[in-house]
Amino acid sequence: MQNVNCFLLSYVKFGDNDAILHCFSAESGYQSFFAKGLYSSRNKKKAYLFPLNRLNITILAKKTGGGMPNVSKIEMLERDYDFSDVKTNTVLLFVSDFLNQVLRDETHRNSAFFEIQTFLRELYKGNAGSYPAFIFKILAQQGLSPLPGNGHFLDPEAGNFSIEQSHSFFDEEISAVWKHFTETEDIYSVTLKRSLRRQFLDSVMLYYKLHFAGFTVPNSLDIIQQIYE
Repeated sequence: MQNVNCFLLSYVKFGDNDAILHCFSAESGYQSFFAKGLYSSRNKKKAYLFPLNRLNITILAKKTGGGMPNVSKIEMLERDYDFSDVKTNTVLLFVSDFLNQVLRDETHRNSAFFEIQTFLRELYKGNAGSYPAFIFKILAQQGLSPLPGNGHFLDPEAGNFSIEQSHSFFDEEISAVWKHFTETEDIYSVTLKRSLRRQFLDSVMLYYKLHFAGFTVPNSLDIIQQIYE
């Protein structure tokens, strides 16, 4: 048996009682597990299926021929925040949807894992700007952040700053936010007003679509935009 300390990114119900869990750990990165009977009426651990819950999963040794590891035991590590907080839950849903796409082939496993920890600490202490900063941080870890430059407009396709605006999402104000993030060491200290935060998120989603193969904007983006209007 093996213990895996991981964050839950997504899950899919399989049949009537089973589930497939998609998780991310510092040791092995993105992993999927088969949890038999998780949805059965007597199993109360389906309550653990919450975005970015930190879980300790015990898995059985793989059978000959490979295949998805089977879960023998699942525990939730304590999390100190109010589960009834709608705004926090909405942020967790959006971020987990995002990570479920972009961490599938992540090679910087340790840094990504510990960055999730940092983000959650910031979120739980009430930092409303934590999730745009976190998404940018993941972008930078993946080597996709824009190159520095003296221009006032970010060219999203070229990934650098230009003297002329090339896309409507990237006006001088939004481009200045991007430049500020690229130049600031403590990005979680950056404060964005609500309207600017929304525009910045839209611009980041577009940037990912241009630079990350197969990326689609999470449906939960609309939810988080409505919640924070």
